[in-house]
Amino acid sequence: MFEEAREHLPDLLERRKVPVGPALQYLESLGALIQTVERDTYVGFEEIANVRLRGRDLDDWPILAAALALRCPIWTEDTDFFGCGVATWTTDRVELYLSEAALE
Repeated sequence: MFEEAREHLPDLLERRKVPVGPALQYLESLGALIQTVERDTYVGFEEIANVRLRGRDLDDWPILAAALALRCPIWTEDTDFFGCGVATWTTDRVELYLSEAALE
């Protein structure tokens, strides 16, 4: 997913008028904090993920399968995941949640 983020992030940031360089540096630093989910963890959910993504981007099945396997939400701006039976968080909702948590 880091590879996909590197591919799509510059366009998203430019549209939002956010400097690309610092954001990409930050993305790289996240690699030290994030643990990769191995295929063996989620491959058993491939069929159900493909069913839920039918008519959408089927290349996204590993993300949905991992969320199903780990019973966790998906942080995404990709509307293909909306309504797939797993909670989704968009960046603005994550920012809101984190800003409220910081006040506590």
